[in-house]
Amino acid sequence: MVKCLLFSFLLWCGWNIAEAQVKSPDEFLGYSLGSRFTSHNKALEYFRYLGKMAKNVRLVNYGKSYEGRELLVAVVSAKENVDNLEQIRKHNLRLSRGEKITGKAAKQPAILWLSYNVHGNEASSTETALKTLYVLAEGKLPGVQDWLKNTVVIIDPCLNPDGRERYVNYFNSVSGTKPNPDPMAREHMEPWPGGRSNHYYFDLNRDWAWQTQVETQQRLVLYQDWMPQVHVDFHEQNYNEPYYFAPAAEPVHQDVTPWQREFQVTVGKNNAKYFDRKGWQYFTKEQFDLLYPSYGDTYPLYNGAIGMTYEQGGIGAGLAVITIDKDTLTLKDRIDHHFTTGIATLETVSKNADKLVDEFRKYFEKALVTPPGIFRTYVVKAQNLSRLKRLAELLRKNHIDFAFGGSKELNGYNYETGKVEAFKVERNDLIVNVEQPRAMLANVLFEPQTAVSDSNTYDITAWALPYAYGLNAYACKESLKGAHPLPEIAVAAVAGADKPYAWLLPWTSIEDAKALIALQKSGIKVRMAEEGFTIKGRTYPIGSLLIYRSENERLLKDLTFHIASIEKTEKVMFEVAAGGFVDKGKDFGSSVYPILNIPKVGIVAGSESSAQSMGEIWHFFEQELGYPLTIISPDDIGALDINKINTLIFPDGTYGDNINEKLEDWIKIGGRLILMEDAILSAVGKKPFDVLKKEHLKDDLVISNAPRFFSRKQANLSNAIPGAILKVELDHSHPITAGLGNYYYTLKTDDKLYEFLNKGWNVGVLKPGSYVAGIAGQGVLKKLGSGMLFGVQPEGKGTVIYFGTNLLFRSFWEHGKQLFTNAIFFVN
Repeated sequence: MVKCLLFSFLLWCGWNIAEAQVKSPDEFLGYSLGSRFTSHNKALEYFRYLGKMAKNVRLVNYGKSYEGRELLVAVVSAKENVDNLEQIRKHNLRLSRGEKITGKAAKQPAILWLSYNVHGNEASSTETALKTLYVLAEGKLPGVQDWLKNTVVIIDPCLNPDGRERYVNYFNSVSGTKPNPDPMAREHMEPWPGGRSNHYYFDLNRDWAWQTQVETQQRLVLYQDWMPQVHVDFHEQNYNEPYYFAPAAEPVHQDVTPWQREFQVTVGKNNAKYFDRKGWQYFTKEQFDLLYPSYGDTYPLYNGAIGMTYEQGGIGAGLAVITIDKDTLTLKDRIDHHFTTGIATLETVSKNADKLVDEFRKYFEKALVTPPGIFRTYVVKAQNLSRLKRLAELLRKNHIDFAFGGSKELNGYNYETGKVEAFKVERNDLIVNVEQPRAMLANVLFEPQTAVSDSNTYDITAWALPYAYGLNAYACKESLKGAHPLPEIAVAAVAGADKPYAWLLPWTSIEDAKALIALQKSGIKVRMAEEGFTIKGRTYPIGSLLIYRSENERLLKDLTFHIASIEKTEKVMFEVAAGGFVDKGKDFGSSVYPILNIPKVGIVAGSESSAQSMGEIWHFFEQELGYPLTIISPDDIGALDINKINTLIFPDGTYGDNINEKLEDWIKIGGRLILMEDAILSAVGKKPFDVLKKEHLKDDLVISNAPRFFSRKQANLSNAIPGAILKVELDHSHPITAGLGNYYYTLKTDDKLYEFLNKGWNVGVLKPGSYVAGIAGQGVLKKLGSGMLFGVQPEGKGTVIYFGTNLLFRSFWEHGKQLFTNAIFFVN
């Protein structure tokens, strides 16, 4: 008995000695943390090491980045919590569904989620994650073991490994044996496209709600499985700035609860206490607001948590840099600052764990009964089933409940007219009743006009989903439930024909474009209707696709099999015409049904290009269309071969002389040139471009009188437009507008507009009164009063297309994808 007890005692001592000997980051990596940047692989190796050696750490792999790098989190808490993690997680989800839970069952640890390195070149974050996990796993820091008894901490060391590795590899390739703190040194001058964004140059900190990127999609699945009470997003800003932490700046969305605001102050005061002891500079309540719903702080807020951003000065600082104050800021300094706020936040969360969990519970219980906002139901009309399904998928990803259909007369705010009107709910209309657990997020994403208390915002101020998806909707004060969970698709009867004259496909969606791609890839000639027609009582609009049997069977004997296969693969349904005689419109032998050329697409990419714009186009071609895209340098456009590239896209950017007369010959023999946003400005005044920027006299604009120094940041708000929605009038007779609906709703972030084209078609124009939602000053609205936004200019056998706004904004502006796709495939 004595021997057994002695043996057990020795085992216990051995384990504790082993735990005490868990290697620090310095010991494991072989260098002092902060003396160099740690590669992503090395960082994950250390996380795996702690997951294996520490009894209070568990690792969860949640996916891979676009470039194949592993994404994981560490879950750390007191051992008794770690042994009971699954029960804690499931119980927390019951709270997030608004289930009534009382007594001991309502007691559980608070969940604190710490996210690092969402922007790849804000590189101190991952280094901080290593130190933070080590300190929590080791448990020697005073107070840590007690704090972990009622807190589960989830640590994501790197949300954006592709961007981080791009930055770290660059820095290592240009830095010397010792860091050069001179701000002019090459190691502080990161080249295009920079490491901030992911593989496709997306800003992952603006993708939380939209979930367009694979990193976000996988992370949000895990996030929704845990639903933390507190989420902190660690960032860096300009290295000359002091540290920022909560409370946030105005505007704060009106639906954010008093408790969420109050706890930000509580956290901020505790952070300040530790910074004051060290004499470190910091600021709060400035610059970083809580409005746009897709940040790492607002998205958690709109999902019942306390969301906060922490910003350390450091972008471009490398390992050391001399600041404007003549101090030297080192990577070790930056790690210390982030580590301090992380640990101070853990302390605050632990001391308020019971209150956090209780307020979390009440947040979701209240959502079921008295949700925020003035509207109880949003009804999205089934004008376009493809975009409606895409909207439904976005709602599913965000765990927002919805249903379809019914038959009822209601009154509601009409998004298209801006008036309260009577309407009828029909069978495929999508219905979102906000009396549900995700009430706040649903309301924020659908509300027609977001109330803004301070117009000095950090991002866009309008994003209502009906406008983004190009679907009319109604916001109703009456509570309405849908009738069924899925849209009821009525399949049109198809006239039988063993050998049809033609197969027909109305053009309404991205799925139709993918069908066209598959048809052309199979060698099938596809025609497009430049004018609408009616056959057998069915109306086919402009843009409808036609496949003539006779001209294709000469090349493809198993034509019917190929078409049936494409129907199945692309989930589309062709209709058939027995003959070429139509009831209304032009018969099928007319020239208004030209054969579509196969686009051979190139995109210009370089330091003159906006990385975001280029990345959005690149991502759209590869990830949505699955279509080949050649990326070329601006220096090579003078040697374009029409046989290899017949469609060239200039993304937003400033190209100077790279857009010039050298393109004229290529365009005239059949080239299609697409100029996006500011790329248009590089064509103004040059041959063969018939485009002029619309200019305004000073007398036309609203100018503030005698601004005060105190209000200097608000002095130019008359000319501010930080992302507002405007209604674009369309020329529906042009194929480029096929499938768009009555209007196009653009998200405008600048005041640029163009004179009407003299040679060509003004297919999208702004008129007085085009404003719909978001912040737009009176001065900027005057500038945007009347002019061309989308234009098509024929030139010889080719075409120049002008898009004066971002059609693919962050890849969630679904309406713009249709217009962009039309430009690629329809304009010969």
